[in-house]
Amino acid sequence: MFIILYSVTALLLLASLLANRVRTLKALRIALKRFARIAPPFMLMLVAIAVILTLVPQSMMERVLGEDNVWLGLAGAVPLGSVSVMPGFIAFPLCGILLSRGASYMVLSVFSSALMMVGVATFPLEKRYLGTRLALLRNIASLAISVMVAVATGIAFGEIL
Repeated sequence: MFIILYSVTALLLLASLLANRVRTLKALRIALKRFARIAPPFMLMLVAIAVILTLVPQSMMERVLGEDNVWLGLAGAVPLGSVSVMPGFIAFPLCGILLSRGASYMVLSVFSSALMMVGVATFPLEKRYLGTRLALLRNIASLAISVMVAVATGIAFGEIL
């Protein structure tokens, strides 16, 4: 699959170079600068996640996040996802790792959806642009939706009911 994706990307880049070499090279320079700015915190986050996953015993992770105790896992994943600030390209592979370590689909669902939708860390910025009432309402609604998605996921995967 990735071979196809890389091939299509290479062909589109070649087409862009043929269409307008100057603009394409300018866009590539901008992309490289942005990548260079994102790479250090991205690598730091990956290292931190690897260290944490190495230090936390698998039995403990299974006890807290595993299928045997989805409600405890849900109770821990909701606030963790709500206060965490990490991009999806880190969060989703982390969920894959946690799944292989025994986390339930329901817990991963609430963690990832709360992470993407609830913004405890970004609340001051939201408050400035949306106002306190609307920012609070948006976060409460996002939290409720995250829990509903988790319950639906738990039902769909047979983890509850």
